Amino acid sequence: MDYARLRAAALQDGEDEEAVTVDTRALIDKVLARYSGEWTTLRELIQNAADAQATTVKVKFETLPSTQVPLPATTNQSEILRHVIVNHTLRRLVVQNDGQAFTKTDWARLKRIAEGNPDETKIGAFGVGFYSVFADCEEPLISSGNEAMAFYWKGNALFTRKLQVPEKDRNSETAFILDYRNTTTPVPNLLSVSQFLATSLTFVALQNIEFWIDDWRVLSLQKKSSPSLDIPIPRDIETRTREGLMRLSSAERTSTQIDGSFMSVIGWKPQAAASAARTNELLNTEINFRNFFSKLTAASTQRSKAAKEEKVVQDAIAEDLTAVSTSSIFLRVTSAKIATNVSASFGAELERATKKPPPKVTQLAILTSSYDETVASETSSSSQAAKVADIFASVLPSKKPGGRIFIGFPTTQTTGAGMHISAPSVIPTVEREAIDLNARWVRTWNQEMLRVAGIMSRLAFVNEMADLERKVLRLSAGTDNKTSGITTEAIAKCIPEALHILKTYTFGDSTPNALVSQLIEEAFWTSWKRPTIEVYSSRGVLSTAKVRTSSEEISKFVGGVPVILNEMKDAPFIKKLIDFELIKDITSEDIRTELANKALDKDQLHHFLSWASKGASNGDLDRASIQRLFDVAVATVSDNGDSGEIIALASIECYHNKFIPPTLPVPPNTLPHAFTVNLPEVRLKALGWEPLAIVPWLRFVLETGYKREAQRDMTKSEAFALQVLTVLSKNWDNLSPASKSSVEAALKNVTVMPTKMGMRKPAESFFPFVRLFDDLPTLEGCAHLRDKFLTALKVRKTVDLETIFTRLLSPSGDGHARWSHMELIKYLTSVRDDIPADDMKKLRDTPFCPAEAGPPGKGAATAEKKLYRMSELFEPKDSLRALGLPVLQWPGPPGSFRTDSREGKFLFSLGLRPYPSVPELVDMMGSPDVALRAKAMTYFVQNHLANHYQSFDLSTTDKAFLPVEGNDKLVTPSACYTNAGAAVLGYTILRKDLHPHANKFGVEPDPQISQCVQKLIAQPPRDQSRATTLFNYFSTRLADLTPPNVVALRASAIVPVVRKSDRSSGPSEKAGTTTVLVAPQNVYLGSSITYGDIFDFVDFGTNANTFLYKCGARSEPTKHEIAQLACTEPARLLSVMQSPDKYLSLLKSLSDDLQTLKKDKDLFRKMRSAAWLLGSKELSSSKSKDASTDDEDDAPVKIYQLAAPSDIVILDDYISYRLFKQSLLCAPEDDALEAFYMVLGSETLGSRVKEEVLVGSATPRQDGAVWLRKHVLERSKLFLHEYSRDKRDSIKHDTRWLEKNLQVMSVSSVSLRRSLQGHTKSHLEKRSAASARGNNGWTLYVAAGDRPDMYQVGQAICQLLLNRPGQHAYFFFEPFLKLDLLQLRDRGYNVDRILRAKAAEARIAEEERRKALEAEQTKIREQEKQWEQQSHAAQAARQDVKTPKRDKMPGSFDDSPESEPAHKPQTAQRPKTGFLSDWSRRLGFSDETNNSSQESLNKFLPPPEPVRPQSSGSGDKGKSKDEGRVTSPAVVQQNLLNAINSTRAYDSSKLFAPPTEREVKEKATYCDQTHAHDITFAAEAPGGMRVFLAKDLSVDTTTFLSTNSAAVKQFESILKDVAEVFRAPVKSLHIFYDEKGSTIAFNSNGSIFCNLRFFNQIHAGQMGSGKGKAEATTWWWVVLAHELAHNLVGLHNSEHSYYTESFIQQYFTAMVAKTSAITRASEPAALPAPASLSAAHPPLVPTPAPEASVVRNEAPPPYSQGPSHGSSGGSAQNGASFW
Repeated sequence: MDYARLRAAALQDGEDEEAVTVDTRALIDKVLARYSGEWTTLRELIQNAADAQATTVKVKFETLPSTQVPLPATTNQSEILRHVIVNHTLRRLVVQNDGQAFTKTDWARLKRIAEGNPDETKIGAFGVGFYSVFADCEEPLISSGNEAMAFYWKGNALFTRKLQVPEKDRNSETAFILDYRNTTTPVPNLLSVSQFLATSLTFVALQNIEFWIDDWRVLSLQKKSSPSLDIPIPRDIETRTREGLMRLSSAERTSTQIDGSFMSVIGWKPQAAASAARTNELLNTEINFRNFFSKLTAASTQRSKAAKEEKVVQDAIAEDLTAVSTSSIFLRVTSAKIATNVSASFGAELERATKKPPPKVTQLAILTSSYDETVASETSSSSQAAKVADIFASVLPSKKPGGRIFIGFPTTQTTGAGMHISAPSVIPTVEREAIDLNARWVRTWNQEMLRVAGIMSRLAFVNEMADLERKVLRLSAGTDNKTSGITTEAIAKCIPEALHILKTYTFGDSTPNALVSQLIEEAFWTSWKRPTIEVYSSRGVLSTAKVRTSSEEISKFVGGVPVILNEMKDAPFIKKLIDFELIKDITSEDIRTELANKALDKDQLHHFLSWASKGASNGDLDRASIQRLFDVAVATVSDNGDSGEIIALASIECYHNKFIPPTLPVPPNTLPHAFTVNLPEVRLKALGWEPLAIVPWLRFVLETGYKREAQRDMTKSEAFALQVLTVLSKNWDNLSPASKSSVEAALKNVTVMPTKMGMRKPAESFFPFVRLFDDLPTLEGCAHLRDKFLTALKVRKTVDLETIFTRLLSPSGDGHARWSHMELIKYLTSVRDDIPADDMKKLRDTPFCPAEAGPPGKGAATAEKKLYRMSELFEPKDSLRALGLPVLQWPGPPGSFRTDSREGKFLFSLGLRPYPSVPELVDMMGSPDVALRAKAMTYFVQNHLANHYQSFDLSTTDKAFLPVEGNDKLVTPSACYTNAGAAVLGYTILRKDLHPHANKFGVEPDPQISQCVQKLIAQPPRDQSRATTLFNYFSTRLADLTPPNVVALRASAIVPVVRKSDRSSGPSEKAGTTTVLVAPQNVYLGSSITYGDIFDFVDFGTNANTFLYKCGARSEPTKHEIAQLACTEPARLLSVMQSPDKYLSLLKSLSDDLQTLKKDKDLFRKMRSAAWLLGSKELSSSKSKDASTDDEDDAPVKIYQLAAPSDIVILDDYISYRLFKQSLLCAPEDDALEAFYMVLGSETLGSRVKEEVLVGSATPRQDGAVWLRKHVLERSKLFLHEYSRDKRDSIKHDTRWLEKNLQVMSVSSVSLRRSLQGHTKSHLEKRSAASARGNNGWTLYVAAGDRPDMYQVGQAICQLLLNRPGQHAYFFFEPFLKLDLLQLRDRGYNVDRILRAKAAEARIAEEERRKALEAEQTKIREQEKQWEQQSHAAQAARQDVKTPKRDKMPGSFDDSPESEPAHKPQTAQRPKTGFLSDWSRRLGFSDETNNSSQESLNKFLPPPEPVRPQSSGSGDKGKSKDEGRVTSPAVVQQNLLNAINSTRAYDSSKLFAPPTEREVKEKATYCDQTHAHDITFAAEAPGGMRVFLAKDLSVDTTTFLSTNSAAVKQFESILKDVAEVFRAPVKSLHIFYDEKGSTIAFNSNGSIFCNLRFFNQIHAGQMGSGKGKAEATTWWWVVLAHELAHNLVGLHNSEHSYYTESFIQQYFTAMVAKTSAITRASEPAALPAPASLSAAHPPLVPTPAPEASVVRNEAPPPYSQGPSHGSSGGSAQNGASFW
């Protein structure tokens, strides 16, 4: 359902409108339902007193005696009061104040609900607070000053009566008297009321509040304040809120004291109360569920104890209920002025919500209680009753429920902190019990108020901390403090006060809205520009940037850094500071500063090292921080310390190694063992220290030994040397190889080894078990030293070879050596592990073993005399003996030498060879000895894997040792191959029986592919067979081909191709063949019917073709090649294809790869210049006919031609094509091909056809052009939005560009001349619309006369908006121009935005008209005031006079009493006879001799009908006495203006209210009648004016509109001009037509109808000239003056005649100006030529203000015939639409 349309229909055609009514009683009840708080009525009345600047408020409950319990017979006031409290009920509540009396405005506002107090300085906002009195009172009474007002009900309607208070009862007070509706209401809880009143006094501008029960004043409160002190605003505080709406401008602090005196009855709890009292107690007692359940679970003894204590207290109070007690509280109020800065729109929205503008400056206050004030408040109670009846319980913010938000009075909203906040400008909810954080604008305002409260809280906190700082300094100065610093006693004494301050400003959750405390707290923390805040520390009040949190451990060695006291660490405020990282743990920099200023003692050093090592191991301290601490840390050790007096930790690098005894000396960079003994090693390492390493310690012991006594020198003392060597021996396994090497090097040349021959170097010493000779220096006393340690130090276990060779192997005196080589081998094997490396090297280089000397199989028994090095001999085995190699002589039976024996392993370690090397075998395999060659080859093959010969690459050897097929010669491995196919290229093949072992000899299967490629290129095949063989071989080598090989083959001529001798010969001719060599990249595989005669196709078989494909051959030509061929030989390509369609398909395929083809710049340049594109031309088959005419029966002939792209055009203008097709060569009509042709240089036909717009002279009126421009701009938005969905790239300009560059001009004629460039032929076409370009943009010329062809308009606009407009775009645009908006919406287009915009334009125009009328209204008042001043002197001489006889006014109606006698003929009484001619003559548009218009009118008018009384007219008013005073012209002008304002649209939903008429005594009294007209709505004129037709019209509506469309348009223009003169709304004027009758116009309840029939007969023929149009305008101007007068007077009497003349007199000047403008506009104006004819162009036609049409917005056409509405309803009709 279209709800917008439904609403519009309801407003237009619905039933009569009715005002909304309100049930006042129900409204008040619903408002009161929102007031859920207690004592709402008292709150509102006390607030009223504060707004009235009162100082004292009295609250009095008057009671009614009990009808059941009599008053006690006693004079004891306590007993009587007890009886009243328990048994009486409430009769009346009286609230009095001494403020200002009610003003007239106050009394008036009191009667209006929800009007509110517009004063922004007052708290009241909604105007509903007073009505809270109706909660308990039915008919309240208010007395203020000299007046009183009583409220009373009549049914559900509330009424008031006000009276003057008698003199005797008057006083200066304002009183609210509220009689209770229910007389059974018990006396309320006195303590609850008292606490409410005490809280109410806190922030309101009152000084005293009294609370009375009958004649007992049970409570009296007095408030007094000290003078305020200005609080300086620190620079670091940000005074502006986040949104920038508010700024804290100034602040001050005031101390306030509230004193209370009250009777004990307030704290009394009746034990035996009446049922009503019990009910009241239930209603007013807050149930604490926690206490309730705790009572259930508490021990019975505790309950009884509490009950006893309570009974004692109550008994004491009950002794005298009238006893007066006193109590006081002391508060601190920090208040500030807040400057607001809101935008006008924001202020307007806020005023709409609160009924008052936002204040420019407001105030905000924070109430706290300092520590001293809190203590004073707690001790101020005067008696036990005061302690029980805590009337100030809700005043102190430190008590539950905590701080609250005060908006004059406390709300239920808490602040979440220990402070009250008073914010009068905070906007509450309607019931004023919470802050409104829901409404949009109100929410923003309240949030800013809360933020500024947070800023104030921070300011107050800074101020209190500054006071605390001064107090600490004062206390420190007052003690016997020898220093000038802060004492610990002063710090400890102020801790409770510091905790109190922190508690006050600690924010928790606020209720009921948690956002309140969040906003305040956010501003509290963020208002300070620096991330710091004041805090109480061990050094007083300091910034958090200087305060740290510390631990017990750190305090043992650091004492000068300010830290948070232990008593304050658990405070929530401090925890927040830690969470926010405003207070940080004590840092290493802090400790460094302390260490730099003070040296550590022994204990402090212990604690410091413990803390530092712990922090380093935990990751709390990084290495750089530790080093910075050590750089300044110095410890002073007492004389009895372990080492030295001063230890600088910066020089320490190591800690004592646990493996080094503490008694041995250590280097100075090592911390003494006493300071590290209790620290875990991991923590010491975390400090960056390393354990004292063995090597540095050993070097220190060796290098400093000479400085110590001999007993502690390793080179001198055997005992000390053994201690050091023992440490080294124990730690030897833990040393790294580098450390071991360092130890060996350090001791190598030092005599540190104790032997039986004295102190020796390690290499000169022997193990004790070495006894080969007696004189060896063996170790003594070193039994506990480990053997591996001694071995590492080069202590010898064996005798050196030189000694052995000298003493054992040299011949003795008998000529024989003491040992043989076998014995020597056995000895050396036994001591193998102890032989030094140098001896082993020497042993390998010494020849000491012989080779076998005997024949094979018997050589082991004899040995050669020559001695060999072990590396020159081979293992003794038969396979090696067969090769003739030197074998070790090993006596014994065969097989006695075992390779896995100890001797064998030892000999192999000395270099004994188990097998010959590959080069040695190669030499054997290539020797002339055939048998040795075979043995060597057999041995190589059999032992290839066992002897690891595969690690040797034989393919690189240049020794010829391999046999080949078909030849006895030997070749190298690189000169033969195993693949027999390689023989095709002339390569040698390895002997076939060796093929399985080819890889062992390094023989490749195939020669290198590069060599093969070179051979193929050097010797290409010349025939099909040879090529097939070669290519098949290469197909097996495809994987070996490298990219360079492929590149070389691709460009080399290696493919034999058979070609015809003459390719250009036809297919039917025979020709010879020839074979040519072609590169693979230029041939194609297989065959092709299409390209076979153009390109080279070959086929050598599947395998060979695979090789050619690898080398660049393809299955078909590429697009690049085809394009190259097409540009070079297009004619031959076309002839081969034998079809233009195939050629076009080829071109289309090339277009798909255009981007690739463009990369070849040479090819693309050729494509743009060569004549290779196919174009078509149409030739008419009939030569006698002109080329521009078409004959449907004679189809044209289309021929194709090859041409360059520049010679072919793209067909984008079919009309131009029809005109010039004989001279055009066109591209195929295909989108892809057209784009392809355009890229190559083809132009569109439109760019070659020159269009010249020829226009006639401009028409006098440009209304149609103005409308058309607006219409085109409007519909172009819709068109572009819809068109761009599918063709976004085709949009050239948007509607913004069009609006800036488009002009529309109406001219007498428009023609379009088209001419083709390069041809003399042209064509001229008459058009209704065309566009041309000028210096200032584009001009759309429209031919005057009939409605322009919207297709041609759309065509002209599309050419401006689109890149390549076509017929599709023209046809798509046409409906947008032809259909109205509602029809477009019915077709699914979104036009609601345009409809809304037009409605807004109409409202703006109506607002401008209203402002003009208001200005005229102001002017009339000024004239009336001036008139009264001028006529004041003549008042005494005024006398009754008759209306003077005056000449007949031109244009007056002839039936006026001032006319000729009634017996004259009726023809002389025509109301329009002299009416038109006289005024036309006065304006200069008529003369006495030319009276054709009047004559036509006389002929046209039917005979007059007898006059009948007007049914709706009113009788003559009573004649007033003429006092001789002339009526002020301003009075007449005012009446005229009221008449104009009363005009309205026909059947408007607006009620017609007859205008107020001020009396004019000059008017006469006679009557005339207007006929009732039965007409029905037919259509709307172009400008929106509605047209009505008589129901008895002889022709149908469509026929009439078709015939009179031009006349209606002209008549509408005349009426618009007249309405403009009167400043009347155009919608109040209507056109009607009837075929008979004398009615020229009539006024129906403010709607004016003008007869088109009179216009047609009198003026339509004269509209061609300016003079005729001016005459018609004047004629109808007078008619409208007559009808406007009927808005004031319904009868045709002297009053009506008077006002008609007054209208003409008032607007005569404006009418003269209008007729002059019409005359000037009719003068012919020079029309600027279009762009092709002239450089000058007319400016854009200004767009007039839109008419006030909202429901219908039809254009085009100007007419939009709508549903017909008669006086009694009619059926809908559809009419035609015309220009």
